[in-house]
Amino acid sequence: MSSATKVSNAGLATLLAALAMLGPFSIDTYLPAFPNIQATLHASALEVQQTLTAYMLSFAVMTLWHGALSDAFGRRNVILVALAVFAVASFGCASVHSIHYLWGFRILQGVSAGAGMVVGRAIIRDLYAGAPAERLLSLVTMIFSIAPAIAPILGGWIVSFVSWRAIFLLLFGYTIVLWWASYKYLPESLPLDKRQPFSAEFLWESYKKVFKSPLFHLKAGTIAFNFAGLFLYVSAAPAFITQHLHLGPDQFGWQFVPSVGGIFFGALAANRLAGKMTVWKQVSIGFCFLLGAAVFNVVFHFFSPPVLLWSVTPLFFYTFGMSLVAPGATLLVLDLFPNIRGIVASCQSATVTMLGAVIAGIVAPALDHSVLTLALGQLGCTAIAAVMWYTGRAYWRAMTAQKQNAWETVE
Repeated sequence: MSSATKVSNAGLATLLAALAMLGPFSIDTYLPAFPNIQATLHASALEVQQTLTAYMLSFAVMTLWHGALSDAFGRRNVILVALAVFAVASFGCASVHSIHYLWGFRILQGVSAGAGMVVGRAIIRDLYAGAPAERLLSLVTMIFSIAPAIAPILGGWIVSFVSWRAIFLLLFGYTIVLWWASYKYLPESLPLDKRQPFSAEFLWESYKKVFKSPLFHLKAGTIAFNFAGLFLYVSAAPAFITQHLHLGPDQFGWQFVPSVGGIFFGALAANRLAGKMTVWKQVSIGFCFLLGAAVFNVVFHFFSPPVLLWSVTPLFFYTFGMSLVAPGATLLVLDLFPNIRGIVASCQSATVTMLGAVIAGIVAPALDHSVLTLALGQLGCTAIAAVMWYTGRAYWRAMTAQKQNAWETVE
């Protein structure tokens, strides 16, 4: 075990949320700076957009490894090393003088930013089970939801008064503080006798076991496609805010505050419901909000041009439903393979991020020419998620029935 100072559940949730915040801070804070980066580095709009794609792809690839590394070398050690790398990358982003160097340092940020999110889930499941685990996970989500709300607003202020480079210097300072807090307070939840060998054969067999599981793809896909419906709007935020709603770079809060408000209150509801109803029922309620918000979004924009209040309100209800679905679905994914939870957490995060990279690099640029097409894209994402969830439930029931029948035959 580590020599870290013991912290309360609330303290641990705060620290894990702060670690997970690196992801949204790395994305949302610099979105309002796209025009300034383009002008300063003499780049095209597409080249600046690809800094986000480069980050997302490297983030997705590396999330496959954070969990495996933590299964072998310990949760705490992986997080501390990743934070050190992220700090170097952030300072590099602030110093670049060409778009190509920015791509490189954004890739380095992507390689390291996901460790806190991936390993944090494994830490929660190492230490807690059942309703307590779901409550702590939803508490982390509630605290974490602050980041997407304040990040674009903060980025807009910085761009308006200082320079886009100051955004990355702020990330550098935040990471240094976070490294110190993790060194002092983050516990090691995986003792030496429970660690797995870091060998090519073991990793190959583990990843093969996870990716060959239909239930993994169905349950992890549920989380990924629900998030994709939100990330479509995050990726299209510069067009959605400035072109369609005709707002300035310091007014991104009009989109992100409702989105994050939904995440926060949805996580709060999930926290209160944990242990009071089954995961299946809670997820079904969540999908009522997700599909209802997405359908309303499409119908409204089919008959009406974008209107500030009515164009952003559906995002609140969408993210509320997303936060009801995520905690229970995430724990079900992690429990598929209890002995390699780090690897499972990595694989689940990789599915979310890889899909996010596709959304950012291909889908958002193709759909951001109108709010109606964005709404249709969001509806398509959550409809796919619903199909995957209920297919997974039917598959699980069929497997359970098959096992029971086999046992009855033996008896």
